[in-house]
Parts: sequence; structure tokens; C-alpha cells
Amino acid sequence: MTLITQQIDNLTTEIMRLNYMAQEVSHMLQEQSNLLRIRNMSLPAPVLEDTQGFSEAVKLLSEQLASEQVELAQLRALAHTGGLINSSLDLDTVLRRAMDTVIGLTGAVHGYVMLLDQNTGETEKVISVNLEDGSTDEAELMISRTIVDEVMRTRQPILTTDVQDDERFQLTESVLKYDLRSILCVPIIYRDQLSGVVYADNRIREGLFGESELNLLVAFANQAAIAIQNARLFERVKARLEEVTAIRQFLDSIFASIASAVITTDVNGNIRTCSPVAEQILGVTATECVGQHVTQVLPALYEGFENVLIAVQQQGHQEIIEVNTVLAHRGPTSLSLKLSPLRGEQNETQGVAIVLDDLTAIKERDETINVIRTYLPPAMVRNIQSIDSLGLGGEEREITVVFADVRGFTTFSERLAPEELMQIINQYLSAGSSAIQLMAGIIDKYMGDAIVGLYNTQLNPQTDDHALRAVRAAMALVSDVQALHEVMPPEQRLFYGIGIHTGTAIVGNVGSPSRKEFTALGYAVTFAKKLQEIAQPGEVIISEETYQAVKDHVVAQPTERRLRGDNTPVMVYQLTDIR
Repeated sequence: MTLITQQIDNLTTEIMRLNYMAQEVSHMLQEQSNLLRIRNMSLPAPVLEDTQGFSEAVKLLSEQLASEQVELAQLRALAHTGGLINSSLDLDTVLRRAMDTVIGLTGAVHGYVMLLDQNTGETEKVISVNLEDGSTDEAELMISRTIVDEVMRTRQPILTTDVQDDERFQLTESVLKYDLRSILCVPIIYRDQLSGVVYADNRIREGLFGESELNLLVAFANQAAIAIQNARLFERVKARLEEVTAIRQFLDSIFASIASAVITTDVNGNIRTCSPVAEQILGVTATECVGQHVTQVLPALYEGFENVLIAVQQQGHQEIIEVNTVLAHRGPTSLSLKLSPLRGEQNETQGVAIVLDDLTAIKERDETINVIRTYLPPAMVRNIQSIDSLGLGGEEREITVVFADVRGFTTFSERLAPEELMQIINQYLSAGSSAIQLMAGIIDKYMGDAIVGLYNTQLNPQTDDHALRAVRAAMALVSDVQALHEVMPPEQRLFYGIGIHTGTAIVGNVGSPSRKEFTALGYAVTFAKKLQEIAQPGEVIISEETYQAVKDHVVAQPTERRLRGDNTPVMVYQLTDIR
């Protein structure tokens, strides 16, 4: 195009030079002719005729060249419009700019591109340009609807130089209403499917449009048809991509919300997806996992696991495995793996889905609960909401300790067979356990024929009334032993000596990692034992601290006693009744 433009420019310059020379020659011959006429002489007629013909030929050539320049400008603009249309997939912007170009080339005042919905055939979108007010949108389509409908029906372009004199359209309502004159309307067709029309008009000038403008608009419509199809394809692809992205985000949200880890593999066992929970449990990232064989990502499980993986995929059945393994970032871990075949749309096997659960915390909780069951009644165990919040590692707190020992049991045991001895002592220990647990106490330990109960620990917090609960449990134990004696032979009747003290102790788990016991350590336990040692059979002795906490609820007699191994008398209280 640039070479042609340069050649036309050179030709225009040459024609202008020839035209100037022709004018000079014609002027000179005219002067010579005037001089010769004075002398009654004249130039030969062919000379003047040839000169005049040459001038007219140069003028005609100049006019033809000007027309060619206009057509060239139109072609150049059409090429620019084609590049513009195909430079972007934003159809609205591109078509508006293209319509500006078309209107500028054709001399139209109004231009419209009307696109049709491919499903309904109704007008879907209108791109308009109005040079009268400079707007690109109009509230009303000021067009000849008859001409547009005819172009859509016949799929043939229509050119009318003055629609007011065109018998086909002069009496239509829109022509009369809008005083239309020159109109061009061409169809937009892609692969034999009508996509819309391009319409241009001028309501002032008649005879404005010719074959060159019609050809220009047809060429523009052909380019627009391709651009429209490309844009629609792009919109469909974009919509599909947005749909896939939304589905992916939805699946990612599901993965993120599932407490279990999810790993999927292809038919070769290579990981395709790895959920965030799987990343946390295994201590890896999805980027590290995807593409790796599943056995390289999962910890060492057991010999033969890969065969299980293959069997699930080939035989189509589900497998559930629980294993204890070691993870590098967290140490010993208990895992549950549920392996299921991953099916496609045609029910073909595409890999394996692995749902992985970390059972470590659950098993630790179960072990802790099992330990707690030895201390607490079942109802209290069911009320525990969180083992982690109990502070079983050790806590200093005020507690009340009940220390009860069966009097005379050592001498008594020497006369009985082991089986009978265990049966009898278990009856007394059961009575003691029931009395302590009746008041929501926990059994700290059994020490031969002695039993230790604790109140206000982390397992049974009783901030306000733990001392009162302890003395009530002691009195209930005395009463239960009396009831037990009514069904036992005299020779098996024994009594508890009970000591109770309220004070500060360290309460929590003690022992090794493999074996732990929940207990209380400190002077509170030791002093309760000392009180138990000075209690007579069937007697309940409480300390000054306990008495001060329960004095409004009990009947107790103060008494001075000497503790074993200590000659200094201490003030204690003999508990006789509960008010």
C-alpha cells in the first residue's frame, strides 16, 4: 500500500507538471494565433485542436487520478479498519472505532451496527454513531426499519441515493418521519449465517453514496463478521473459563473445609491433587506433591502398601487402613487411610482417591479418657468437653483430701485365705469409692486397705464447696460401713479411720511417657494421712482449715491430738454429724 501511494503521488506530481506545461503551450499558441490574426494569418487548425485535446486529456487524467486517490484512501482506511477490528476482542470498542472510520469515508451522518442473537434472531446489541451531536448512543433508532428488515430477509445490500424518490421505500413511516435521503445497508454474514447489518445514512444530501461506498461497506461488513464471530467465541471461552475457575474455587473451598486430607492419583500412582489439610498433616506443599508418586509423599507405612494401592485401582474395591508411623516434622503419628477407586464419566478407573485422617490427637484423647475413667464416675467423664483444657501437666490449687484406712485389717488378714480376703476388702473399698464419688470426688489411689479421695482438682473443679463435699462423703462412708455390717458376719466387720484436710497441693499427671497417673503431691495429702492415722475406728477427724470451711454445716467436737511421731498437740475436730 505504501509503494502504491508513493507511485500515485509521483504520478500526481507528473500530471500537475504536464497540466502546467499544457496550459503554458496553450497560452503561447493563443498569443501566436492573435499575432498571426493581425497579419491575416492563422495557425493550422490541427495544432490548436491537438493542444486543446492534450489539455483535456491531462484534465481527465487528473480527475481520474483524484478519484483513484479517493478510492485508495478508502482502501487504506478499510485496511486500517480491518487491523483495528482484529486488534482486540472487545467488540463494542472496536466496532465503534470502525464505524467512525466508515462514516468518515462514506460521508454518512448516522451509522449503526445491529447484531442479532444467534438463538432468538432478535436484535441483541446496537452500536451507533451520530455525527450531528457527537454521541455514540441514541434513545431511539432513527433508521428505515423497512430497509433493515429487507436486507435481513434477502441478505442482499441496499443502496438508495434518494430514498424520498425511491418507489420501494418513499412512503414508509420511518422515511417520512426522519426525512431520510441517502441510505446504505449491508448484511453481516459469517459462514452463511446472518449476524446483523451495517446501516449508514445522510438525511441532508442525496446522491451521496455510490458503488465505491457500497463496496467499502460490504468489505467492512465481511471483516466485521469475522471479528464478531471471534469475539463471540472468545466470550464463550471466557465464560467457560470463568465457570471452570468457579468450579475449581468451589472444589478448593470444599477441600479447605473438609477436616480430612484428600489426595488423588492418576492410573500410574502419581499425585494429581493434594488438599490443604493433607499439606498440614504430611508437612509438604501441594507444589512439592503434584507429579510425585504417592509412595514418595506418604510416610513409610508398611511393606505391601503399594500392592494395596494397585489392588484398589484394578479391582475397584475400597480399603481402610490404620497405621502408626513417624513423620519427620512431628514424630510418632497415627493415621487412617481410606483408599477408593477414582471413576471417570464412563465409569473407567482414572486413579485412586485417598482420604487421610490424623488419629494421633484422637488416640491420645482416648488414652487420657481411659485414665480418667479410673478416677471419675461415668457421668462426670461424659461432661468433660476438652482434655486439652484440663491442665493435667501440673497445677497448684487448693483441694480437700479424704484419707480413709480400714482399721485392724492386717491382723484380720492373717486368718483368711487370699480369695476370701480379697472379696472382703473389695467390699470395703467399693463402699469407700461409692461414698467419695457420690459427692463428685475422684479416687486418687488405693493403698492396700486404704483409699484416697480428692476434691476440686482439674477433673472435678468445685471452687466453693469442695470441703463440704469431702465431709459429707466421709459421713456417708461411715453410714455405708454400718449398713454393710448388717449383712456381714461379726468376724468380718471392720471400720474406717478417716482424716480430712483442706490445703494447697500440686495436682496433675506424674509418671513416664508410657505410664502416667493423675495424683496430688504436697503437704495437704501428707497431713490428711496423718489425721487418718490418729482417727479411731469409725471416727472422722478434720483439720482446722477444713473445719473453718464447713463449720456452718457440720457438728464437730474440737479435740487436741498428738500426731504420730510428733509430741506437740494439735487442734483437730471430731466430725459427728452433718446439719
